Amino acid sequence: MATPEPSEPPAPTTTAARRPAVDPVKALLHRHRELCERAVDPLEIAAGLEAHGITDRTAARFRHRDVFSLAEEMYARVPREPEADRLPAARAESGNRPGWALTALLPGAACALAVLGLQHTDGQLHFAVAVAGVLAVALGLVPALERGPLGGRHHFTPGTRVWICWLLTYALAGDGLLWAAVTGGPDVPGPVASAPLLALACAVAPAIWCAQLFATAAGRRLAGSRGLAEFTARARPLLLGCLALFLLGLGLLLTLTAELLDQRPGYGAAGTLGALLLLSRLLLARGFTHAPAVVLAAAGLAEALALATVFAGRLPGCEPLAVPVQRLVERQGPGLVPALILGAGALVLLLHALRTLTRASAHAYREDTP
Repeated sequence: MATPEPSEPPAPTTTAARRPAVDPVKALLHRHRELCERAVDPLEIAAGLEAHGITDRTAARFRHRDVFSLAEEMYARVPREPEADRLPAARAESGNRPGWALTALLPGAACALAVLGLQHTDGQLHFAVAVAGVLAVALGLVPALERGPLGGRHHFTPGTRVWICWLLTYALAGDGLLWAAVTGGPDVPGPVASAPLLALACAVAPAIWCAQLFATAAGRRLAGSRGLAEFTARARPLLLGCLALFLLGLGLLLTLTAELLDQRPGYGAAGTLGALLLLSRLLLARGFTHAPAVVLAAAGLAEALALATVFAGRLPGCEPLAVPVQRLVERQGPGLVPALILGAGALVLLLHALRTLTRASAHAYREDTP
């Protein structure tokens, strides 16, 4: 009887077969666990991941087609705090209250009353009304900019606020002073342009409303996008459209105030200043503080230097310093100088905003936002 041949020993199980499949998302979950636990919806996680430098290409290493898909898996796998389980729409309503929409009218109303008072007073009372008007406008700006779409925990530094005050002061009296300096003066105080300043104060309302439109529409596009590149492509024309809408409103206000006060509207200088201030505030409200501070300081310094070169040109041997500004003023008027300076600053901030405000992370919900 034949003995059976011994059976072959089973093939050794490979190390790869014994090990469980590697989970590429697990390490990412551990790294961003706090973000996932307090997130209201996957969009917050997607925005947070983008803020940490994770792109759609990076998401492919985690076996996902884009950051949005990766965020959905992370949202589903991590238990969140009970207070975070609320409707995403509720968070949008917290910043969409009628209060800030009404406070947006305060700066314009205060400035209109101040201009009206200045037209009917003189002497010491005239000066007192001017001081009271400045304080009233400043106090009106506090509630208008502390809450709503242009509010937040970020604020301009005292130095930046000084430059903003200088830019507004130049809009009030800079053109008259520059023209007087070019023509050999000033022998007497020059005229002030209250119409552009009144229009800018009234433009706080359309600025806030356009900012709210941008925030709301960007949130909807974020919810409907399936990738970071897709959201950026949708958000860029939205930002440009809201800025154009604000400039249209500011142009109408400049026309109206110029007609009422019988002054020049100053579309170039006042329009570029309005765009510069709106873009600065949009960036500041979302935590981008450096670029607005640098551009505002550079614009204010350039306007101050333009005036200084004209006066410095009166010194012996310094005549060439005043030639560029003098030629611009003599050919195109004093309003071209601030229009060029502020226009360049607004363009720089617009390019920066098109790169930063069109990212998903710029529209993430912030618990500390009023």
